[in-house]
Amino acid sequence: MADGTSVPIGVITGRRASARRANTMQRFARRRSTIAVLLALPLILLIAGLVIYPAIYAIYLSMLNKRMTSFVGLGNFAFLLKRHTFQLVIFQSCFFAVSAVILKAFIGFILAHLMHNIPSRNQRLWRGLLLVPWVIPLAMSTLGWWWLFDPSYSAFNWILNALGFQSVPWLGEAWIARICVVTVNVWFGTPFFMIMYLAALKSVPEQLYEAAAIDGAGAIQKLFFVTLPMMRNIIAITVLFSLIVTFADFDIVRILTAGGPQDTTHLFATYAFVVGIQSGDIPLGASVSLFMFPILAVAAFFVLRGVTRRSKEIAA
Repeated sequence: MADGTSVPIGVITGRRASARRANTMQRFARRRSTIAVLLALPLILLIAGLVIYPAIYAIYLSMLNKRMTSFVGLGNFAFLLKRHTFQLVIFQSCFFAVSAVILKAFIGFILAHLMHNIPSRNQRLWRGLLLVPWVIPLAMSTLGWWWLFDPSYSAFNWILNALGFQSVPWLGEAWIARICVVTVNVWFGTPFFMIMYLAALKSVPEQLYEAAAIDGAGAIQKLFFVTLPMMRNIIAITVLFSLIVTFADFDIVRILTAGGPQDTTHLFATYAFVVGIQSGDIPLGASVSLFMFPILAVAAFFVLRGVTRRSKEIAA
């Protein structure tokens, strides 16, 4: 060097290596994917701790005997499928979820169109009023419905008696109780469909409707050839989400009927509670709760595959 000193070659090599490592770390930190993973890491750990681990543990429990001392494999599932009560649970869960989701989607679609055509000045008021059933805690609103259906103090029966009709055992007969349970779920979940479909309607370009009108399309043709194609992905995702939530419903049945009459209104969640918690057979209760998984997995596969295919068609 100029002052007559020299730096060992090893020191120079070490400094260069450190500089390369620093540059590598800087490039790694600047990547958007890296930042995204780091920001999402707490949520990933939370999901792993509260969802993935309990799911794996539930699968493990479902393969044990009642005393949880020996491994029985799929014996609990085979035992459940032979029980008439569990066959009723499967039927009621599918009937409850499918009928409720169809009604919520249909009514929510109609309400969204009505809201879309209301002037913006009054739309906020009506939108807030229609969201009230969804905002109220489900357990609290279900208690109100239970009072309306109560055999001794039913407000509906009071109106029927005043009009000269006989009282109806709303929660005392199987099919009437099933319809009541579905009605409460539809009343609670329809505002969610309405607000999702309303947001989708707001995103449809007005130019499409104007072009369809120029071509001579009427209101029904605009609905089937403009509105529905533009809303298909939102409809599919909303239906899938609601199907998952409705299948896992617990509060409505537990408060209204507790599974009665004669176990005809039990869902997977309520029956798993009765078997696993109240009866003390935790492995059998875990088996009941896991029966929802293949049904929802198949539904999610077909719905998401359709959404992905339509998204690729739009992008192309």
